[in-house]
Amino acid sequence: MPATLFLEATVYTAKQLTARTETQIAFAGRSNVGKSSLINALAGQKKLAKVSSTPGKTRSINFFRVEPFGFYLVDLPGYGYARASHGEREKWASLLEHYLTTATSLKALALLLDSRLPPQRLDKDLAAFAHARGIPLLPICTKADKCPQRERAARQHEWQDILGIRPVLTSSNTRLGIDACWEILLKTASTPLVTTS
Repeated sequence: MPATLFLEATVYTAKQLTARTETQIAFAGRSNVGKSSLINALAGQKKLAKVSSTPGKTRSINFFRVEPFGFYLVDLPGYGYARASHGEREKWASLLEHYLTTATSLKALALLLDSRLPPQRLDKDLAAFAHARGIPLLPICTKADKCPQRERAARQHEWQDILGIRPVLTSSNTRLGIDACWEILLKTASTPLVTTS
């Protein structure tokens, strides 16, 4: 592992969000995209981020400090979980949007995409929102071990056409792409933050 992850804070409401000057890279994706599993794979631990067989369990914003590099991986609430109530979905969406619009040290948004699915509207909407806010995207295709090579390549091409960036293929089970993920995360975190005035 090039780094060690520590869960430093869990936030459930916008009022609990406190300003952090350290660089942040946020992770976002649909509620069953495998976000927690990817964070655990990056950490080399099985239980750092809570993984559940029930989608939509991440209802908070979780701040994982990355040492010795001193930046945060920020686990945002999953979106698109159909069985959640409308009120719950609105609450999670509001918290996610509040974070993305107020985190001044946010360096990039790692957009997690399911390798098994063609581009989904909610993912494209979030990508468009990030683009409009000037937030750089780091597209990551998850669960690559669960589909054939041809399907993986098709996903990469589809998202490259949409985003202009070729996604990294990953699998939390086989550790495919985990080192490549770390390389991109560390490179992004070390790039000077560009602010607009």
